[in-house]
Amino acid sequence: MSSKDADRITAAQQTLDTLFDISQLLNTQLDKETLATCVGMIESGVNPEALAAVIQELRREAAGLSASDAR
Repeated sequence: MSSKDADRITAAQQTLDTLFDISQLLNTQLDKETLATCVGMIESGVNPEALAAVIQELRREAAGLSASDAR
């Protein structure tokens, strides 16, 4: 691996670490892997607002399933 590639990887990791810190402060409840997936999707052209809406809907569905399992 060239020094340039190593620098890019380091910069990308630092960026992800910073984004993760921000997401923790905002209490998004996203783990690092999920956050990286979301960032990749957004970089690929997915609408960020639509992605956020899907995540919220999935969380509502999961909460509903958990509530019905508890009964």
